[in-house]
Parts: sequence; structure tokens; C-alpha cells
Amino acid sequence: MATSKEYREMSDEQLGTELVQTQKDLFKLRFQASTEKLDAPSSLKKLRRSIARINTIRRERELKAAQG
Repeated sequence: MATSKEYREMSDEQLGTELVQTQKDLFKLRFQASTEKLDAPSSLKKLRRSIARINTIRRERELKAAQG
């Protein structure tokens, strides 16, 4: 899990790859949570926030590209 600054330094392609990997990790954790084998439930929240950060940065770039 990276910070917003680290995500902003990534290219669009790297962000896309990071988003897919984070979504896969979240799926695995949700599966573990349903089978009650999850050690740290807070990691679900951290991954959801990471996904939101990545999507926000991608949207900012999309809007910036549309402006000019």
C-alpha cells in the first residue's frame, strides 16, 4: 500500500497495474474474511482506500487531459 504521493509519481500504466493488483488482494481478503481466517480486518479498509486513491488520481489525470 502506497501513499498518494507515490501513486502520483507512477505512470498511467503503472497505476492501472497497481489497481488490478489491489483489487485482487481485496478479493482474496474478502474471501478470507468470509471463512473467518482473516488476521487483520483493518487491511480490508486500507485496500479499499488505496483503490479509492488510485481511482481519484486517474480521474484527476483524465480531467486534466480533457482541459488541455
